[in-house]
Amino acid sequence: MDDAVVIALFRHGLTEANRRREYLGWTDSPLCEDIERVSEEYEVLFSSDLGRCLETAGRMFPDQQLQPLFEFREMNFGEWEGKTYKELQHEPEYRSWISSPLSANPLGGESFKEYSERVDKGWDIVKEKMMNTSLSRAAIITHGGVIRTLLMKWASVEKDFWEWKVPHGQGYELVWNRQDLRRGARCTLLREVPLTANQNG
Repeated sequence: MDDAVVIALFRHGLTEANRRREYLGWTDSPLCEDIERVSEEYEVLFSSDLGRCLETAGRMFPDQQLQPLFEFREMNFGEWEGKTYKELQHEPEYRSWISSPLSANPLGGESFKEYSERVDKGWDIVKEKMMNTSLSRAAIITHGGVIRTLLMKWASVEKDFWEWKVPHGQGYELVWNRQDLRRGARCTLLREVPLTANQNG
């Protein structure tokens, strides 16, 4: 349909810290696997401003301009950045956060409320761009937590945060008609994004 608006959400590629199962928020870690190019085309690209997302975007969409946004960073895990569950499991503050992640804060990090409000601001930037132009296809390269947060709010199927499976280097497209996106409705269609295995073509 002519008034369709598509916003795609891509998770950055697997990093060394992800492989070690460390908490990885505002700190960074190098990618450790190849990233496939995206076979779909988008008129405008947004990204978290962290290196792992910028590098992923460069590999997925070579030669396309990118707008980095601080708002699409992962949650800041504070003093737990770079640590694993095994290292933290006996700390009382960590146990409290694991038991109630929506109300307890990572030590020295962001609360879920602070984090989700920040992500909402990023979403509003993208939405305003789509509403105020004739553009109809955008992509956001970001983090697993950010994608789960956005899918929880805007996907056509309602699921809790941890029910969403968001593999590294993969993506979803959310599709609206323009009026539904403008009024803040959930998308009408959710689909996985096809990737191409050709790294050089």
